[in-house]
Amino acid sequence: MSTVFSFGERVAGYDVNVLNEREVRASAGILFFLALIAFMNAWLTGNFQPTRMFVMAFLIDFAIRVLINPRYSPSLVLGRFAVRNQVPEYVGATQKRFAWCIGLALAIAMLFLVVVNRVVGPVNLIICSTCLLLLFFEAAFGICIACTVYNFFHRQKARLCPGERCEISARHEIQKISPAQTAVFVLFLGVMVAVAQSLGSETPVSAMQAVSTPAGSKDCTPPDWAVSIGHAEMWKLHNNCN
Repeated sequence: MSTVFSFGERVAGYDVNVLNEREVRASAGILFFLALIAFMNAWLTGNFQPTRMFVMAFLIDFAIRVLINPRYSPSLVLGRFAVRNQVPEYVGATQKRFAWCIGLALAIAMLFLVVVNRVVGPVNLIICSTCLLLLFFEAAFGICIACTVYNFFHRQKARLCPGERCEISARHEIQKISPAQTAVFVLFLGVMVAVAQSLGSETPVSAMQAVSTPAGSKDCTPPDWAVSIGHAEMWKLHNNCN
């Protein structure tokens, strides 16, 4: 029986504490979805309230994971519920704790920048983009980037990695990419580039824009937050000032 303050769970047949990778990936997907909504609200509309809410939720969630027990992390509880009918995939808990400590550090940084000091600028963008990247790779590919970094700082290497990445093994035939597959992928990229060039670029004009107030009749000066993140031109576009 797991105690309240612990990290990972003991499972028969494994000599290290483990986590269920399926619920970890589900949790990452949930957080990525919510983070993307908050990020796009801030980027496109200048509404930072969803971002502040997400930062608080993210901080509390990761604090529970790292400082108390992953069993009680709200996002992991939802992840466990989502994959409750799937066979567990056990992975080592140690490297996950290291990765989530990095996530907790990013959350604390965003707390002081976004929630406490209401800072708007490139530093926020870099930290948010880093969080989104880490969550996306975990959810989409099962690749824990921070877990890979773990091996550079610890003499005892990570064990029980997702997909047995920690163990040296030859790729199965179904995992190999043939020259024909590579050629098809390159051809696809070439076709998409050609399509993009043939379509050209133009400024989209919506039906609402056609009947909107003329630009000269209102203040089209971008606010400071839009200028500070290089979002001035897009702000003008969204406010029919172009």
